[in-house]
Amino acid sequence: MFDSAEANRMLDTFASVGAAHFDVTFLDIDGAKRGFRKGQSVLQLQNSLPKLFPGLAERQQSIVVRPHAKDGGTLIQLDDLDSAALDRVKDVAFLTLATSPGNHQAWVAVQMTQEHQESAGDAGAKDFARRLRKGTGADPSASGATRIAGTVNFKRKYEPDFPTVKVLSSFPGRIVTAEQLEALGLVAAPEPVAHATPLRVSNSRSWPDYQRCVQGAPQKHDRSGPDISRADFMWSLMAAQRGHGIEEIAARLMEESSKARENGDNYARLTAENATAAASRGPEQGRG
Repeated sequence: MFDSAEANRMLDTFASVGAAHFDVTFLDIDGAKRGFRKGQSVLQLQNSLPKLFPGLAERQQSIVVRPHAKDGGTLIQLDDLDSAALDRVKDVAFLTLATSPGNHQAWVAVQMTQEHQESAGDAGAKDFARRLRKGTGADPSASGATRIAGTVNFKRKYEPDFPTVKVLSSFPGRIVTAEQLEALGLVAAPEPVAHATPLRVSNSRSWPDYQRCVQGAPQKHDRSGPDISRADFMWSLMAAQRGHGIEEIAARLMEESSKARENGDNYARLTAENATAAASRGPEQGRG
């Protein structure tokens, strides 16, 4: 059920492009957090996984890792890719995964040039990641965390035939530049600089109806149901338009959304930040 060789292959590939440590989260079958370990090195993880595997199977828990790059490196997760989208990025990704039937994920290590770094610092790196996700058709609210290859993806919707996360390809040490990605047409164009447009605030401070956002969301690539990440964004956008702040939107989204609970606080905050930025740009800008 668990494959240590696949797990080690994935972790070694992350390390080869500068991943210094990982935050580790344990999720139950309903996406609730059941444990957390911060700042684990590759060696720590590889040593502990064989001891963790039996308990994960017994409790039907998934193990999720969030890699952190050293020296200002940028690791970008491209999630929820269909086969065509995956094919577009296969020559620049250092790692591609199949997390469930029909659902693919790619990771790209980007060396930001001095020009990019000087232009906007950390904000520039985040904006570039957002533009790469948009240009490749990936989930714009990807959390930057992923299940470890060789482990079982325990989710209620998959029972009783839970899929195993698989490495599709790995290219240790593959690092690309922002200019290379732009030249390949994978990066969406920068949006016009927004002037100080006041946030549109509704007269109502009530919360939007989350279920209506789910019902109105487009279907996922595999047509298996509504795209929850897009429902989360639209709900957060409406909440921002009603005057709610980023922190309270993120907190409320953790209560409303199963995907937010599964992916954690970083996903909820990123969704809230993107939605609030879109609300401040006004309806003509739409969604990034």
